[in-house]
Amino acid sequence: RLHLVTWNVGTAAPPPDVTSLLQLNSLGPTMDMYVIGLQEVNSRITNFLSDLAFDDPWSIFFMTVLSPLGYVKLSSVRMQGLLLLIFVKHVHLPFIQGIHTQYTRTGLYGYWGNKGGVSIRMSLYGHAICFVNCHLPAHMENTEQRLDDFEKILEMQFEGENIPSPLDHDVLFWFGDLNFRIADYGIHFVRESINNKRYSLLWEKDQLNMAKKTEAFLKEFIEGPLQFKPTYKFDLYSDVYDTSEKKRKPAWTDRILWRVKNLCQDVSKEGEFSEEEQTISVTLNNYVSHMSYGISDHKPVTGTFGLELKPLLLVPLVVLNPEGEWSADRDVTIRYSAGPELPSSAWDWIGLFKVAFRHLNDYVTYAWVEDDEISSNKDSKQVYMSAAEIPNMGGEFLLCYYSNNLQSIVGISEPFQIQPSRTSIEKDLTQEENSWMQKPDNLESCDE
Repeated sequence: RLHLVTWNVGTAAPPPDVTSLLQLNSLGPTMDMYVIGLQEVNSRITNFLSDLAFDDPWSIFFMTVLSPLGYVKLSSVRMQGLLLLIFVKHVHLPFIQGIHTQYTRTGLYGYWGNKGGVSIRMSLYGHAICFVNCHLPAHMENTEQRLDDFEKILEMQFEGENIPSPLDHDVLFWFGDLNFRIADYGIHFVRESINNKRYSLLWEKDQLNMAKKTEAFLKEFIEGPLQFKPTYKFDLYSDVYDTSEKKRKPAWTDRILWRVKNLCQDVSKEGEFSEEEQTISVTLNNYVSHMSYGISDHKPVTGTFGLELKPLLLVPLVVLNPEGEWSADRDVTIRYSAGPELPSSAWDWIGLFKVAFRHLNDYVTYAWVEDDEISSNKDSKQVYMSAAEIPNMGGEFLLCYYSNNLQSIVGISEPFQIQPSRTSIEKDLTQEENSWMQKPDNLESCDE
């Protein structure tokens, strides 16, 4: 289950709550992956330079919301105001490899990244998946420029050997502030049609819908029905369309589309999909806007998808576990076994993470698999971790094996407990005794 968000946030700070945006109160099964594409994240030079050194406020915000629920930031990419974030549940980490990011500038002749696309691609259970978050040129008359820019973005190349281009992925998701407008009709007709929920009158004049009928490279892209109000342009903190002097005509600028590679070509002569070729399918479960969010002049749009995959990667490349009871008082060992397909490296490491860790670099400590190895046989290996590196307070943790060659986590343990050190227990007991001995003033006055 994949939940995809696109939102032009208009340089605003994150809102107080995103429960409905992320469907966190949904009664159905929880999501396996969140893909969040933002446009117009605050990108003043000072902000941008500080965000390059540290996570930007939006990334921190979503990590704070999602990490306690068991999601890890798998990857992110930013180009000026464009930001793309992907979060996944722990259980899927060993089955996601080949993660690469890229961006394409198109604004101001490609010299400034105010418009363009940011992309993340990966191998998910052996299937090539690509996500492209775009911010395309604005204004009614720039349809051709929007199409030209998107074609340029589709031609981007990820760095590395044998990495497919976006269109050569098994599934490609395309979303963002695509800025397509409603042609021909005047503002009063458009607003009246919206008020009467006669959206179908406007679909045929939507520039993207029209382009899909004529542009060959768009024909294989699929979109759900636009059964929600156009998401641009609103007065801030309201559901009232633009009352400023400009009075922008409403439009479905914020969109989510997808493309399954060779879906049309994979039909057999009998007109049905052959069993062998149906290795991946995409189902749209929900395509909606969220009118309650008013921090910008756009409303966010979400698409909830079901990805049905025939797994090409069935078992993790590494299986690892803590050995025996772990305590912060003593050195500990980790046992792991690696499959023959693992391209091992001297730079591979095993990290100790708190269960609610935010991202790959959020480890408590780590051990090098070669330098810290203490025993080895044909079935498994043992790695040593020093007690000095383990948190005194103990708690619930898990272990992750990071492959340098694959640039990803290829094995993850079940959560386990580390017992606190004796000194920390004694310290807690001493503090507790002291707090009892120091009787509060208000209790003394009550006794009197």
